[in-house]
Amino acid sequence: MTDQTQQRAIHILLVDDDEDDRYLTREAFHQHYPSSRISFAEDGEDLLDFLNYKGRYAQSGHTLPELILLDLNMPRKDGREALREIKANDELRHIPIVVLTTSDAKDDIETSYFNGANSFITKPPTFQRLSEVTKAIGQYWFNVVTVCDHEVEG
Repeated sequence: MTDQTQQRAIHILLVDDDEDDRYLTREAFHQHYPSSRISFAEDGEDLLDFLNYKGRYAQSGHTLPELILLDLNMPRKDGREALREIKANDELRHIPIVVLTTSDAKDDIETSYFNGANSFITKPPTFQRLSEVTKAIGQYWFNVVTVCDHEVEG
């Protein structure tokens, strides 16, 4: 069942090194928000390149996401380090970041919030539950709160 209250397209950047998790999360979002646009980054370095229009994203003409879903445990640069860098950047810190990870460790939760995460969600174990979580994320971030509409010129 789709959510008919959502009228505008959502641009989400999903950052996860696990291809299956990226696919399942995209499918769960599209169940409720079929017009949503989901971009992918595979690790923290790829995420920062996307946000800063560097590397393979230098000429892509993409826009910044309205929401970042960030895994913590990734190769090269993990989500913890990427979160710190984004929230320290005046041109990027306005983008809401939801940590979506397998971890439920108290230290990861506290560190994520301390470093500027807007929410922390432990990945659900089933697709049905993931679908419910993605619906709630979309409802909250795109139908309840008002997000900053700041765009960085790239």
